Amino acid sequence: MGMLCAVSFNRYGRLYYLDPGELRPQVGDRVLVPTDDGPEVAECVWAAQWVSEDTDGFPRLAGLAQEEDLHRDELLRRRKAEAKVAAKRLIREHGLPMKVVAIDHVLGEPETGSDRTTVYFTAPHRVDFRSLVRDLGATLRCRVELRQLSARDSARVQGGIGSCGRDLCCATFLNDFEPVTIRMAKDQDLPLNPLRISGACGRLMCCLKYEHPLYQRFQESAPAIGSRVTTPEGDGKVVGHSVPKDSVTVRLDADGSRCSCSRAAVCAPRQAHDQQYTP
Repeated sequence: MGMLCAVSFNRYGRLYYLDPGELRPQVGDRVLVPTDDGPEVAECVWAAQWVSEDTDGFPRLAGLAQEEDLHRDELLRRRKAEAKVAAKRLIREHGLPMKVVAIDHVLGEPETGSDRTTVYFTAPHRVDFRSLVRDLGATLRCRVELRQLSARDSARVQGGIGSCGRDLCCATFLNDFEPVTIRMAKDQDLPLNPLRISGACGRLMCCLKYEHPLYQRFQESAPAIGSRVTTPEGDGKVVGHSVPKDSVTVRLDADGSRCSCSRAAVCAPRQAHDQQYTP
């Protein structure tokens, strides 16, 4: 039992849950979040409230953002925008097949000038960007790093709207990518059309993984299509499955009509139980 609040570094971006400690931030407050590069300014999007989960493992807020913190955050955002414009311009000049996805900038101490800019990009293959790094460093006057992202990581960083009409799972709550195979689509009787089962990244949709265990359990115990079963309405043949409803569609021998029965009513273990214990 403890208190948690949720913050976001970008509007409609990924939510991060933190222990507010002695603070009670409200929605819209600017707070300081501890990161590997020092405290960063974020916006509170979920006010601190009591939750039933254990909150010992959550990071704690570093405090409320002050005027100097907001000024530093504004400077950081300005440097990111400038770096993105410069990176795109130099990529065009060098004729490299690269697409800038995101920019990360770390402000160093004014006296040391140890600023660092990281450019995240996508490319169809490996790119020799040594000359680009040299020119970027001279233009931005800081240390520059370039990191190539995969298609899924690119979608996570950029965000977007999925075919379901909601924000991308990878950009909101998924912490890592689990393997997704075409077998999962087949088990769920989905059309094997790449346009229908691919996400914004062009890979198989991560949500194919969500319901796959349910389909596996259903197929382990449900009668196969074409098998003979006995239903409360009479004998018949299984002609369809409805996994979300946990039911099967049976065509009755008596009049050829179809009825929907629960999986438990027609599975072999349930029928054996009823024959043994029903008087």
